[in-house]
Amino acid sequence: MIKNFTPRLYQQTILATCTEKNTLVVLPTGLGKTNIFLMLAAHRLKQYPDSKVLFLGPTRPLISQYYNMFKKHFDIDEKQMTIFTGYVKPEKREELWKSKKIIFSTPQGLENDIITNRINLQEVSLLGFDEAHRAVGNYSYVWIAQQYKKMSNMAKILALTASPGSKLETIEEVCKNLFIEAVEVRTENDPDVKPYIQEIKIKWIYVELPKPFNEIKVFLENCFKSKINQIKNLDIDIKKDFSKRDLLELQSQLRAEIISGNRQFEILRAVSVLAEAIKVQHALELLETQGIHALIEFMEDINSQSRTTKVKAVKNLVKDLHFRSALIKARTLEELNLEHPKLSELKKIVKQEILKDEAVKIIVFSQYRDSLTKIEEELRRFAKVKMFVGQQKKKGIGLSQKQQLQILKEFEEGQFNVVAMSSVGEEGLDIPSVDLVIFYEPIPSAIRTIQRRGRTGRHEEGRVIVLVTKDTRDEAYRWVAYHKEKRMYSVLDRIREKFQIKEVPKLETHDKQDIMIIADYREKSSGIIKGLIEKGVKIQLEKLDIGDYLLSSRVCVEYKTIPDFVDSIIDKRLFMQLRELKKYDCPVIVLEGEENIFAQRNIHPNAIMGMIAAITVDYSIPIISTKNWEETQLLLETIAKREQLGEDKKFTTHSMKPLTLREQQEYIVSALPGVGAVIAKPLLKKFGSVKNIVNASEKELKEVELIGDKKAQKIKEVTDSMYDN
Repeated sequence: MIKNFTPRLYQQTILATCTEKNTLVVLPTGLGKTNIFLMLAAHRLKQYPDSKVLFLGPTRPLISQYYNMFKKHFDIDEKQMTIFTGYVKPEKREELWKSKKIIFSTPQGLENDIITNRINLQEVSLLGFDEAHRAVGNYSYVWIAQQYKKMSNMAKILALTASPGSKLETIEEVCKNLFIEAVEVRTENDPDVKPYIQEIKIKWIYVELPKPFNEIKVFLENCFKSKINQIKNLDIDIKKDFSKRDLLELQSQLRAEIISGNRQFEILRAVSVLAEAIKVQHALELLETQGIHALIEFMEDINSQSRTTKVKAVKNLVKDLHFRSALIKARTLEELNLEHPKLSELKKIVKQEILKDEAVKIIVFSQYRDSLTKIEEELRRFAKVKMFVGQQKKKGIGLSQKQQLQILKEFEEGQFNVVAMSSVGEEGLDIPSVDLVIFYEPIPSAIRTIQRRGRTGRHEEGRVIVLVTKDTRDEAYRWVAYHKEKRMYSVLDRIREKFQIKEVPKLETHDKQDIMIIADYREKSSGIIKGLIEKGVKIQLEKLDIGDYLLSSRVCVEYKTIPDFVDSIIDKRLFMQLRELKKYDCPVIVLEGEENIFAQRNIHPNAIMGMIAAITVDYSIPIISTKNWEETQLLLETIAKREQLGEDKKFTTHSMKPLTLREQQEYIVSALPGVGAVIAKPLLKKFGSVKNIVNASEKELKEVELIGDKKAQKIKEVTDSMYDN
């Protein structure tokens, strides 16, 4: 089933392990990890001809590359392969799943398809996870692997990564979460890999921070010191040598104190001052590593916020004399067009490269969009350059995944020389023949450093240049990443020589229960939904106009965390939700969390107690308290069992009790396909009665806003078709 591809010896050796056991493959970038999955896919489909193969990757550009690689090297009709992303509607994914053999998917959408039973993992004989180091915590890979292990009788897992991290505990967690039974590690020094390694020459270019920059730095450092002294004067224990991470951890600890009910002035004040200190630290980082443009954008944004916000940390910071002095000085330097020396060095490097070879391909990495904007603007004067950033729009800048793919295609075809790339381009993308990768700044992450570096040297010798500002955090980050990477390779050696995979955990299996819970689709990513599915409960996701969970024809649950409950009192949406809940015979409010409800927001305890009294006495709605999502899931499951198991306890989805004639009319019309509560009212307003709506033609129905050809056709199909008993 393989074409136009000759496996290398190390790929064949690794494949032998993969055919026997669930395997984590750690292989340097550019050495064909995906080809190992391709070979294993051929093996599994030969072994199980009626099965499917599923390959997951974190981004759409990545899975598009997998698809194209399979199209080139896998001897299968292209019509038997497909791509699943959020852009493909769930109904279409369900349809495609039935007819396709090999599916490439992002994990989040697939997770939703498993929850809603649109796909059946029992049919999958091989599940692949690319960038497998992500399989920690609550990332979708973890839950998908659990469901696959439970469902499939022919389960085989292959996990791939170039950089699993520098901590043994993290790698062990990945192995546990993906049910790994064997680890295959290759480093650049292994004899079977070494002949295929392309040398990457790394050059470190150091620049001096200009004197005017140092003057701003002094102001910001004095501002920062004053904030730290304020925290110490509040008797808050703070480390002598602290990092940004230490500040964030201290902030989290103090916030936890507040949530638990400790609202002493010292604690509240310390949290606010810490927020100021963290902002100043970020300003220092921008000044040292990025330049005046990025610093000005950040500081002016804070200055602008201070005019409208009620956040004391922002207001107090702008009033600080040191901060104001730094801002005024920065404005002066911007007017003088004084650049960070890195930018000058970058322009010089790119100019020289283009003069040597007009077809040169260069990637410039920076983790700040403001810097990327400036870099693109400056390089555009003499080079063909495009910016490559994520989908999220910040200050009007953002690229859809379709646009990202188009840029990569044009870059590969040589339509431009330089890509100014954010961190979104670090992971996994196969961009052939990149001649030079430039780090605008070092980053304190071994994984990200390896991924950035791996964009070059894939098919021929590569080059990397790292720009470093002397005597700044740039130098510290360089050595942090260096030591982490060194530690990672040490850990990999230990894994290869001594690491024994602990017994793959046996998952507790639950028989499918004959109960169903309808959940609002906005709850799909919650632990509650996943917990219910693991207990064998059938979940149906819908857009619920009332409540979050329907447990039977009469029980509707409004689910709230403690902070959300208090927020809903303040913004008054709780009153509307209570009125709607009363349309069911047995409405319930589930209040989840262990926080002190009276320590949330700036609201008087009497207001909260008054609302609780009104809910239970005036509205006769019980409030049930749970500590966490596990307790909530157990409660919902228990109520659903009591409601649904027994004679004549059928669960219909359209079952709230109407209260008035008008509500009954809206209720009946809202049950028509694609109508719901929103469109029911304009339909009734136009036609005057339920009877007139039923008798209306498709053309007449389409005169109502939001009803198109498909909705009109489906409505007429329901109203005009004979009942098939």
